[in-house]
Amino acid sequence: MRRTAHALGVLAALLAAGAARADGVPVDLELVLAVDVSHSIDEADGRLQREGYARAFRDPRIVDAIRSGRTGSIAVTYVEWSAAEYQRVVVGWSQIDGKEAADGFAARLWAQPRVSQSWTAIGAAIDAGVILIEGNAFEGQRKVIDVSGDGVNNHGRLPAAARDAAVAAGVTVNGLAIMRPKPAWTWPPEPPLDEYYRDHVVGGPNSFLIVATEAQAFPNAILQKLLREIADAEGPPVERVARTMLAERETDQ
Repeated sequence: MRRTAHALGVLAALLAAGAARADGVPVDLELVLAVDVSHSIDEADGRLQREGYARAFRDPRIVDAIRSGRTGSIAVTYVEWSAAEYQRVVVGWSQIDGKEAADGFAARLWAQPRVSQSWTAIGAAIDAGVILIEGNAFEGQRKVIDVSGDGVNNHGRLPAAARDAAVAAGVTVNGLAIMRPKPAWTWPPEPPLDEYYRDHVVGGPNSFLIVATEAQAFPNAILQKLLREIADAEGPPVERVARTMLAERETDQ
């Protein structure tokens, strides 16, 4: 009973997070950024994730990509997830149509505290993304849920079932898999995360998976992924990103 009540509370919060504007605001893209905050993502990795998204939205290439669309704007919300009962809207639906709005989104994201939880419920995260898209006040030409994480589903609804339901509702699911060596004692044995995401998570028109082979590659991976999502650019179904954030910073200097 307690779990059911909590789940209903999460559902109500997700629906409320989508009601910020008048109905039918036209945008090129409705994008849910669904980010894993299970305990396998430690504090340092969590900071890299947040910094990666914040830096990406401050990047002029992201603003240029947004402005090049038919309406010149997108709608974005940032959600952190772990267990089947835990999906937290960190930054609610925000219309981004230029540098000021993009910088504001990045600042709101960076200012929020990070909370870590147990379990990895990818299917529930996808379901929450669909709820957010269907309950928001925008009308996008494309609808995308962007799932990032470093492990396979171990709680709640199977991600393939959630993915299939999302695709049937007109929503594309993309993935960012953070791959790193697993302890030899891991039980039950887990399949390679890129294969798991490809087979059970991503789907829909122009869906794709980006693989970061180390946590430090996350900032560059998220920038590449956002540019491709915003532009709706076709490319290989799986891309691998291994350049470290340190190398990226050195290049920028």
